[in-house]
Amino acid sequence: MSDTITAQATVAEVIEQITAIAPLLRKNGAEGEELRRVPDESIAALKAAGAFRLGTPQRYGGLEATAQEMLDVAAAAAYGDGGAGWVVTLGNVCGWLAGLMSRRLQDEIWGDDPDAFVTGVLAPTASAVRVDGGYRVTGKWFYNSGSYLATWAGVGIPIPNEAGEIVNQGLAVIPRADYDIEETWFVAGMRSSASNCIVVNDVFVPDHRVMMVPPAIGGQYDNEDLADEPTHRTAFVPMLALVLIGAQLGLGRAAFDYVVEKAATKSIAYSFFATQADSTAVQLELAKVALLLDTAELHARRAASDIDSAALAGTYPTYLTRARVRADTALVAESVTHAIDQLISVHGAGAFAESNPLQRIWRDSNTAARHGVVNPLVSYEVYGKALVGNENPVVSPLV
Repeated sequence: MSDTITAQATVAEVIEQITAIAPLLRKNGAEGEELRRVPDESIAALKAAGAFRLGTPQRYGGLEATAQEMLDVAAAAAYGDGGAGWVVTLGNVCGWLAGLMSRRLQDEIWGDDPDAFVTGVLAPTASAVRVDGGYRVTGKWFYNSGSYLATWAGVGIPIPNEAGEIVNQGLAVIPRADYDIEETWFVAGMRSSASNCIVVNDVFVPDHRVMMVPPAIGGQYDNEDLADEPTHRTAFVPMLALVLIGAQLGLGRAAFDYVVEKAATKSIAYSFFATQADSTAVQLELAKVALLLDTAELHARRAASDIDSAALAGTYPTYLTRARVRADTALVAESVTHAIDQLISVHGAGAFAESNPLQRIWRDSNTAARHGVVNPLVSYEVYGKALVGNENPVVSPLV
């Protein structure tokens, strides 16, 4: 296989190439934290592997990946570096969002640039004025992951009528030339994700670059090619939620493998054990952690299967199924962060040395686990209410 991915490549080949560059991603992890962006060398390697084409329609050289494939690719990238895995995740899912929209917009994004990168935030932290043929938009949106890579940004806007009354919520897709980036991402974890603030000042957004969000939550998309694109029939919120734990799976595996590898030679302080691997207590703890990570993987795969099977069949998941996907997502994040906590306890205080990759994995995982759509308090309540027959969106509109 060549060093650069082709339009005919499979997702399995993309994962194979990402796995091969994991040492490079890992090597550049500390530099990415200092830069507060994934280093160019890592981005170039990921791009050559095809890591950013999962949500792109095939007619533009994309892969139209399934939800499970989105998870697998994000996990493979995060196994090398959490920030890289997060940028891969958000770039792909925002590209998938654009793939739900009009063919005209898609031509503008990918027609001349199959590697176009879309960032985005759904929250409508903006003002919009209805004008002939579209909207004039002003606003600021925080947490745009991969901001420095983006050629387009999808941002939430309130939808007013001609009288100025807010009647809907939309997603407006804006080219890089029409917005500024404000450096705001100074955080404890996922530092290299460059999740900065996008600033728009009185920019015209034509109607074909705007998608209404409430209909999309119900499965009504603007894409004229849905009959031929199962990926772009995928349920809106379940896809947006599920992909957020792909990086968690990779981080959990990376932490586990590192601790097990070091256990063969690392002693236990103030004990008679020459190596951690000799300790029954360590063996028991590793067994529990392995099962905890397996639990996370199984819940992620169940959720992905629910999403992908419905998309393939051309049906939309029931409210209860969609609520369970949100709960599965929350459980995965909780399980992985707990597993990494336990692994750090097994490894010992040395895990917190700046030179030790475990401390960065720990910070990255805990930061990503606090994403608003993953929030267990909200996700479990949504699912619990659905289990007792309450399917009114009184907790969150994102189900």
